[in-house]
Amino acid sequence: MGLSFCSMERLRVVVSLITQDNDFQMEQAVAAEEAGRKLGVDVQVVFADNDSIQQSQQILGFIQTNSQARPDGIICEPVGGPGLPQVARAAAAAGIAWVIMNRNVEYIKELRKNYEVPCFAVVSDHLEIGKIQGKQLAALLPNGGSVLYIQGPAETDACKLRTAGLYDTKPETIQIKTMKGSWTEASAFKAVNSWLRLSTSQQAHIDVIAAQNDAMAAGAKKAFQQFSDEEAGRERWTAVPFIGVDGVPKTGQAWVRNGTLTATVIAPPLAGTALEMLVRALKTGTVQPELTSLTPRSYPDLQQLAKSAVKQAHVGGGA
Repeated sequence: MGLSFCSMERLRVVVSLITQDNDFQMEQAVAAEEAGRKLGVDVQVVFADNDSIQQSQQILGFIQTNSQARPDGIICEPVGGPGLPQVARAAAAAGIAWVIMNRNVEYIKELRKNYEVPCFAVVSDHLEIGKIQGKQLAALLPNGGSVLYIQGPAETDACKLRTAGLYDTKPETIQIKTMKGSWTEASAFKAVNSWLRLSTSQQAHIDVIAAQNDAMAAGAKKAFQQFSDEEAGRERWTAVPFIGVDGVPKTGQAWVRNGTLTATVIAPPLAGTALEMLVRALKTGTVQPELTSLTPRSYPDLQQLAKSAVKQAHVGGGA
């Protein structure tokens, strides 16, 4: 027997994303809209402007509307660490399916036990992303060196797990200096710009700049380029490899091909998969796994990256 709202002719799903100032989030929106067209589902994408309170209020607005206008499901990539547990419970209690992206949250178990509606999580394998980035650093710095590492917000799973993965696989000969961003190009530009103004940065020897996403890698590169234009020692910073994560075709992958970035980690967009799973659950009553993890990969692959690093070292006289 299907759930009561499965009989509706055309499903409506709200997709709540973090910000429009991030290429991966925009790719999530595109993936959701494309999957919606393919599946014949009405998809409404909303953005939270990096504000968890705004996100909570936006979603509650959909939950608290009259029953005819309520969506059948909400797919959410939360801004903050806890993953909106009260909002998720309110959705499930109102008969709205709940799918969380990029968070492995304990409350999903409770929702699945207490409510009839589909509730599950779809995540990138953030630990593996970090491990791949650690291996990329090993390929780029076979003799060791120093890395400036720009992280996302500390409370997020993505930041914690990507950091843990990187430390798992990076050689001990590679030293890490960390800096905080908030997944956007502007946040990394500001953080790096502030650091470059410190006298201590002038003594720092940095061999690679690694960021936990491509947007922050691009922002960091802009800050270094601007600083190099203003100061002597332009060559010192502009030759340094920059690496990121997300590998969106039109940005991260394109930036690797045109030389803006040296490497990225391709993390497949989750929203299309999440919507397909949700629609399957609503239309057929098939119970979806509590947690589905999508596998990332290095771009370019690690062998190719190691070869290009060796070639670069010869061209640069082994510097």
